[in-house]
Amino acid sequence: MQVNLCKALVAVAVLAAAPPAFADAITVWNENAVTIATPRMSPPAAQRAVAMVQVAMFDAVNSIERRYRPYLAQFPAAPTASKEAAAAAAAGAVLAGLFPNAEKQTHDLMASYLAALPEGEAKAEGVRLGEAVAAKVLEARRNDGTGAPDSYRPKTKPGVYVPTAITVGSTWPNVTPFALKSPAQFRPQPPTRLTGKEWAVDYNEIKDLGRKDSAKRSARQTEDARFWLITGPQSTDPLVRQLVTATKLGLLDSARFMALASVALADAYIAVMEAKYHYEFWRPITAIRNGDIDGNPLTESDPTWQPIDTTPMHPEYPCAHCIGSSALATVVETLLGTADIPEIVMTSPSAPGVTHRWTNIRAYTDEVSQARIWAGFHYRFSTRVGQQVGRKIGQYVVANVMQPAAVAEAR
Repeated sequence: MQVNLCKALVAVAVLAAAPPAFADAITVWNENAVTIATPRMSPPAAQRAVAMVQVAMFDAVNSIERRYRPYLAQFPAAPTASKEAAAAAAAGAVLAGLFPNAEKQTHDLMASYLAALPEGEAKAEGVRLGEAVAAKVLEARRNDGTGAPDSYRPKTKPGVYVPTAITVGSTWPNVTPFALKSPAQFRPQPPTRLTGKEWAVDYNEIKDLGRKDSAKRSARQTEDARFWLITGPQSTDPLVRQLVTATKLGLLDSARFMALASVALADAYIAVMEAKYHYEFWRPITAIRNGDIDGNPLTESDPTWQPIDTTPMHPEYPCAHCIGSSALATVVETLLGTADIPEIVMTSPSAPGVTHRWTNIRAYTDEVSQARIWAGFHYRFSTRVGQQVGRKIGQYVVANVMQPAAVAEAR
């Protein structure tokens, strides 16, 4: 069900104040989307929702300014149409279509935002344009595979008990990507051989440093491990919003920046789940408790070993945090032309009272990747491969969607 945005224009008298003046429509509605999607969906599904909001806002604003190739749709629009109204209407209509159980929340946010914009035909045309673009985006993603039932079959033998928790993302290998040609486009090579030296080295590293009560892990490593238990758009999008604000991008360039980042992140989830369920490689808690059956004389089992927190419910290889953070970092570095960035700041609900800061986007993704080793979730080879795949996804997205119009026409 879509919010009736025209009614929202007048139903504003008792609603909250308008957003701060320094925040543009793109960052405001990204934050709204993350807030609505995160508690209602798994991380991959929440990232898909945010990406839909971002591409809708980009296409709406770009329909007015027309400097880039549209992601999906470009509608006729007067250059005087309100870009802010178009972006807000596109975002609100996508969220209303995705989350009918959050209709009042979306309606109130929309009414409050639109109330701060000048009345007139420019605003009304922007609203109509945003709604039209949102309808196209919702229709395009309606049958993208995300609604498929979970049919994952745990590996077992007749009559033998296996843990019964539902896996995360088992249907994602068949989801239609936002930009990639297929979920398997950048599928990595198989994980390292269990009988090899690399396996033994990485096994013993995580066995020592990823153990819940490890005495070998430093205080900072423990902090990083807990900090990066955070998942989904809440772990990435605040950083992108800060960069958009710090670099003082105009509305269209802000929309493109955040849309490219969101598309890369959404496709990173699709690609990593495709690889995870293709290889179905065992997690450290399984491998270490069964170290006596891997055929490698340099590994020893520890039947009571546990990681720092509950292991995510999907296969190990490759590292999802690593692919996502690296895809994001690659988009940022490509668009800004450098890995050095204005300072970005992050807090995490899984590490209360802790603040992390970066002035280099590669340092950020390296921290994220290392943290998954310290947490006892991923082997070093998996983090390295995850970063490599993430870079490929980021580069592909920037090169192939929402390009400057002149570049697109030259192809």
